[in-house]
Amino acid sequence: MKDPWIPYSRGWHADPVRGAPALLTESLVVTYPGASCPALRGVSVRVSCGTCAALVGPNGSGKSTFLKAVAGLLPVASGAIRVHGNPVGACHHRVAYLPQRGEIDWGFPISVERLVLTGRYVHLGWLAWPGRRDRQIATAVLERLGLDSLAGQQIGKLSGGQQQRALLARALAQEADLLLLDEPSNGVDARTQETIYDAMRSLRNQGKTLVVATHDLTLLDGAFGAVVRLRDGEVETDSSRNGVAGKERAWTG
Repeated sequence: MKDPWIPYSRGWHADPVRGAPALLTESLVVTYPGASCPALRGVSVRVSCGTCAALVGPNGSGKSTFLKAVAGLLPVASGAIRVHGNPVGACHHRVAYLPQRGEIDWGFPISVERLVLTGRYVHLGWLAWPGRRDRQIATAVLERLGLDSLAGQQIGKLSGGQQQRALLARALAQEADLLLLDEPSNGVDARTQETIYDAMRSLRNQGKTLVVATHDLTLLDGAFGAVVRLRDGEVETDSSRNGVAGKERAWTG
């Protein structure tokens, strides 16, 4: 892939390391500034390419923290993260992160189309503007998720389900290899839930890798090929779920 003229970090686009898993964390420790104890403690996880993995656990167990660390949004106190064999930040375009809807400022003066186009910026770097291909990709994703008629709407005017679909559209527009989805179906209508599940199935069929934080335990047997349970910032080692093999190899595909 062609490097952007001025990338967002000092890391350039790196090729995947042959034979490396999509995601590997080793003894990962993450501590929020000012916190007295780590939010993640010694989390070691391996996610094979093409796996759809569920990340489950009670509120405060570290699910969102884990996804943000892998996305490069939180500093790592110790341990390591590798995405397709490369360190976090070596190739931003390979990782797409869908945050929880409550983390977005929906009053920001931006249209749905412009929000989706931000998913293309990681391919462009600083100063470059989206081109024809970027707009074609954004348009196709909007149509796929039933948002094409709302492309010019300010994002705050959307319903909750439409907002979640807009966030998903932004993630899909990035065309990433690893997608990190934080509670994508939480608090949305049935139509949006089905749209999200259809997109997840399609991504899996394309060979993409998904790590999905979820509270919807009814989906675990059908939608996910692997499951990991977090509690108090650690991987539970007593899970009998298929695909979980203890603390040191939490996910396999």
